[in-house]
Amino acid sequence: MLTVGIDEVGRGCLAGPVVAACVILPEDFSDTRLIDSKKIPEKQRRLLDGVIRANALAIGIGMVDNSTIDEINILNSTKRAMMDALGQITIEYHKVIVDAVDLKDVKVPMEHPFKAEDKFQCVAAASIVAKVFRDALMTKMHIEYPDYDWYSNKGYGTKKHTDAIKKFGLTPLHRISFCGNFI
Repeated sequence: MLTVGIDEVGRGCLAGPVVAACVILPEDFSDTRLIDSKKIPEKQRRLLDGVIRANALAIGIGMVDNSTIDEINILNSTKRAMMDALGQITIEYHKVIVDAVDLKDVKVPMEHPFKAEDKFQCVAAASIVAKVFRDALMTKMHIEYPDYDWYSNKGYGTKKHTDAIKKFGLTPLHRISFCGNFI
């Protein structure tokens, strides 16, 4: 029975997209290093992303930009990114496990337990893939907007990032609905 694990990253960021990933691992695959991406150092996450990509039966990545987040809110954007990622899975699967988000219109049995990335390796794998993908994107955006320190904070509301917003204003990548206190 093939299970799709789904997780997202970037929900609480002040800038950039929300990214979701879906991963199907082989039924006999197990790697105890696959845990919630937030608990893994960046270098180790990148290594595990390679392990996941080398072993996964299928991977999908969905992304919703900051303008859409401002338009439809972060929860609806998260669900859209997850469904976009799931739509990229072209092999037959039998179950979906999502970290704490109840998706509609899923055609197979679905669970959405809280902290699913700590309970299911396919969800942990999705967490890692999404985090590595989004971090790489925000690192590239740092080149264009170096004053905001996205290389290290990836768009989250660190002091350096919020101080830069106060000093330089918002970029086209900022979520206006998240930055009201700074403008």
